[in-house]
Amino acid sequence: MTGERPRLFVFTGGADASTPAVLTDRLGDRFEIRRIDNLSGLRTTGPRDLVVVDPDAVVRLAADATRGDLATDRAITLLNAISEGVCLATAEGDVLWSNDYFRSLDEATADRVASACRESAEWFERLCTLRRGMRKPAPPGGCEVSPDGPSSTVRYNLATDDGQRFYEVVVSQVAPGEIRTVAGGDADATSAAQVAAVVRDITAQRRMRQKMAAIDGAGYDLVGIGPDEINKLNAMERVSFLETKISKHVEELLNFDHFAIFMLDHRAKKLQLVMSQGLPEEIAELDLYSEDDGSGICGYVAETGRSYICNDVESDRRYLPGLAGAVSSLTVPLTLNDRVIGVMAVESKQAGAFTEEDRQFAEMFARHIAVSFHMLDLLVAERSTVNRSVSGRFEGELEEPLDDIVHEAEDLLAELRTDDPATAAHVAKIMRDVESIRRRVRDVAEGPQTLLGVEQALQRRAKDPLLLGRRVLVADDALKIRRVIGDVLRNRGCSVEVCEDGVRAIEHLDAIAGGEAEPFDLIISDIQMPDKNGYEVFAAARRATPDVPVILMTGFGYDPHHSIVRASQEGLRSVLFKPFQIEQLIELVRKVFEPEHASS
Repeated sequence: MTGERPRLFVFTGGADASTPAVLTDRLGDRFEIRRIDNLSGLRTTGPRDLVVVDPDAVVRLAADATRGDLATDRAITLLNAISEGVCLATAEGDVLWSNDYFRSLDEATADRVASACRESAEWFERLCTLRRGMRKPAPPGGCEVSPDGPSSTVRYNLATDDGQRFYEVVVSQVAPGEIRTVAGGDADATSAAQVAAVVRDITAQRRMRQKMAAIDGAGYDLVGIGPDEINKLNAMERVSFLETKISKHVEELLNFDHFAIFMLDHRAKKLQLVMSQGLPEEIAELDLYSEDDGSGICGYVAETGRSYICNDVESDRRYLPGLAGAVSSLTVPLTLNDRVIGVMAVESKQAGAFTEEDRQFAEMFARHIAVSFHMLDLLVAERSTVNRSVSGRFEGELEEPLDDIVHEAEDLLAELRTDDPATAAHVAKIMRDVESIRRRVRDVAEGPQTLLGVEQALQRRAKDPLLLGRRVLVADDALKIRRVIGDVLRNRGCSVEVCEDGVRAIEHLDAIAGGEAEPFDLIISDIQMPDKNGYEVFAAARRATPDVPVILMTGFGYDPHHSIVRASQEGLRSVLFKPFQIEQLIELVRKVFEPEHASS
């Protein structure tokens, strides 16, 4: 209500010189209470004023008013307590009553609600007119209507002028007006005299939907990696390419400045750091495993598959040191088909920096990260499989013409029936070349299980001054490859120690670190081995002799544990992708020992 309060005149007739206290207590907030002693005072009353002439009746009126207003008072209290705006408006959009929340709205938003009430009232009137004819009027522009059911509603979405807040407004018909004839309508149609509007702040929901849509878009960006785009990149470049995308979205969408991503080696249950931003290098040296206790929060999340918010690192026994000065952290699993394949850890220098909403968004984004890493592995694995398949088919296609060449050479030699040594030698060379072609095609078909150009390399036995006396450690679980590399390097003058797996290679390196063995000048290791992978050999070499160069090898660039990326972040400069020419390895080794390279 607007304007001054109505007055309540209490005529005591001089019988009681005071206004009953109960009346003041219970009706004083709704009426301006005045006491009059004679009837002449009633001349000043207005149309909204009340007069009570019997003191006993005053008490009864107050009690009745209290009982009558009790439901109203409770309703008003309830409407003021809810976190939504409520108003009652006329068909013209004039607000008759509103709760505290509605009155707190800025003027422009309140005016928009009033306009919505006016438009809705007009629609309710058209609806009443047309309802009997089972026709529905067109709704007001930019809103949704619900013309059926016990109560009709019109739903609007509004925004403040600065675009910072968003509201949903639901307008309902309160009470039908008087029955009247509407031109072109039915005689008993009614119109809406009043409407009620409920205003709900949907800013949080709106922003959450926008952020979810943005994260979905970022996910499509991560997994939208085509074979053409990846095939031209090596293993380090592929993950670096993905890291750039992840870093951008983590910063823009999640507002995280510091993060690390670990991939899980299920064979060893070990977490391998593959990328990080803003975290110290020491984090790469932590040995973390998928376990409930003993490997910090990352190990716990990898083992349980449940995300974890640490509000205070000082009081959380699971926390292991990461970011210098970190006070809180958030760690979420990277899951694929309900299987944990890694974790993402985020840290902050503020206490309690991460909310449940942060957890929800990080979990969503982490699923996209998991899929993107899986896509990289699939593309590389597919490339390896395709290469082997193509090479195998190529070998089959060549088999028949090579057999024909052999048969032709044999028939020619038989027809000539000559003992001419030159002719016999010529035919023999043809036979050897055919067999060499077959062997080389088989080598290519074997892909990462072989090397190329081995025959020619083994024939060269001249000592290379750059390699003479150099101690080299070779680790590869493929017997043929480690033998070939060892023999070729020995022929060139190296002293070679060959290891059949990563465990034995690390044992040699640990002995060097303990001063129990002579150090090596070069370490050459395969990446994909059944026990310790290439990164673990690289890390052991760094511990034993930090300045000794390391060359890693992998088939077709396949690196499921991301050893190449991790090692490259720590100084690795040389990677070979099988099948490679053995002379390519020799050139790389020579480059390592060149004076200008060795001194750099």
